[in-house]
Amino acid sequence: FLEGDRLTGKEARGAWTFQVLHFSILPLRRLQKKKGGRMLSVLLSVNVLLLACTLISSGAFNKVAVYDTDVFALLTAMMLLTTIWILFYLLRTSRRPDAVPYLDSHAGPIWLQGGLVLFGVCTLVMDVFKTGYYSSFYECQSAIKILHPIIQAIFVIVQVNGEVDFYLMKVRAPEIDERCGLMFTLTTNLAIWMAAVVDESVHQAHSYSGNSTGEACPCNTTFCKIFKQGYFYLYPFNIEYSLFASTMVYVMWKNVGRLISSSHGHGHGHTPSPASFFRGTLFIGPVLGLLILVVGLGVFIIYEVQVSGDKSGTHQALILYYSFNVACLGLMTLVSLGGSIIYRFDQRTMDHHKNPTRTVDVALLMGAALGQYAISYYSIVAVVVGTPRDLLGGLNLSYSLLMIAQHTFQNIFIIESLHRGPPTVQGDTSNEPIHGLIYTNQDALQTLPAYPSTPRLVGSTSASPQEALTIISDPQRNWRRRCLKDISLFLLLCNVILWIMPAFGARPHFNNNLEVDFYGYSLWAAIVNICLPFGIFYRMHAVSSLLEVYVLS
Repeated sequence: FLEGDRLTGKEARGAWTFQVLHFSILPLRRLQKKKGGRMLSVLLSVNVLLLACTLISSGAFNKVAVYDTDVFALLTAMMLLTTIWILFYLLRTSRRPDAVPYLDSHAGPIWLQGGLVLFGVCTLVMDVFKTGYYSSFYECQSAIKILHPIIQAIFVIVQVNGEVDFYLMKVRAPEIDERCGLMFTLTTNLAIWMAAVVDESVHQAHSYSGNSTGEACPCNTTFCKIFKQGYFYLYPFNIEYSLFASTMVYVMWKNVGRLISSSHGHGHGHTPSPASFFRGTLFIGPVLGLLILVVGLGVFIIYEVQVSGDKSGTHQALILYYSFNVACLGLMTLVSLGGSIIYRFDQRTMDHHKNPTRTVDVALLMGAALGQYAISYYSIVAVVVGTPRDLLGGLNLSYSLLMIAQHTFQNIFIIESLHRGPPTVQGDTSNEPIHGLIYTNQDALQTLPAYPSTPRLVGSTSASPQEALTIISDPQRNWRRRCLKDISLFLLLCNVILWIMPAFGARPHFNNNLEVDFYGYSLWAAIVNICLPFGIFYRMHAVSSLLEVYVLS
């Protein structure tokens, strides 16, 4: 081919045709192999997940001859296989340095890794309580119930270490075994999540009806009761851990064989130092957000004390809880709407380049919001169709409507913010953000004479007004940037308190008998226990996204 000029015309055309076909077929084969690996791994995951879901859901019914020991046996086997694969994967990649030569800095948001570690630690504590609980009466207990939490603790330790170490890395070429292994890991986490949701729902249904949990062995000792209460209290953290782990594994699965493009990305904003974090704000947003955070903590403490103590104070506690949330959600909705209106006057161009990380962030925001949407719509139907027409019912209806509006407008504001980059210097082709520099009104400088030599400012012997644009401040743009920073911090702090309340035990859905009486406790418990973890996950993801919006503003 390199000496094609020495060939005849027919031979040269044949050589060129061969090269064109060669370089066209190779990428097509790689693409076909990549799609084939994805399809095979998805089919494996779907079949295993359906089997696990069938067994788990069947074990929740007393009339079906599927026992909890069968569910524990299946989950233990899946966790053992996943742990063996993760150890094999880590060992193989450590011996083959060329297998993970690239470091994908876009694929490892610190909030996701931090959440995985936090909830992983809580899951380990839960496994300790669960092991102690079942060991209290091991004489009449199946060995698989004691073995299951021990295997789960090993699984969590191996998975957290493996995902945190290798989450940022990606393999060079798509390999079927890696895709299938990651998808099986994802299936295992989803099966654990569903088993935890079903177990918690059954436990709550038995507690509400006053029946025993069906345990044949007595739990009479003090330590047994402490272990039992402890591991049921930590179940929500185990559910959140499964969601975090599933998210990270899914992103790892998507990154297999993906080529990294360093030209476009998000998440590379300049991280402000703690001393200058609030610099450039109007201080209205941070102050108001901190006030809501402090008031929310007080409301949460009062609510927990009233609900856990004398039941006569439950009604007043619910009115206080719903009143605070209605006010908070109303302010957040108005502020998010105001931020979107400010963007109508923003002259920064939208970034429409393909960005896998931003795509995942947007998908997580939209997907996680569906959980709270579902709970809100179920509550709206119960309030509107139900017979009670009192103050608590009105607050519940307002709370549900504002929850839908707040999620919608906040998602619009965050997604639009993530598609706008920081200001760049005019004429700079590097597309790197220049922090601290903003544009001025270009039309107003067209009529100004040329400036004298100012090499300190523009780096040249002479500067025209147009060349000095980036060093002259535009008051209107500066005002918009300050407002966006305030909005971001206000929403961030509000999302923190709205995460704290449900994450640490606030369940007005069960203390308020309206939905329970309308749907029945079993159905309503299943709806809340399935959907609420996604709402908690949404708040954490929103905090991370709003922090990035603050940096980009």
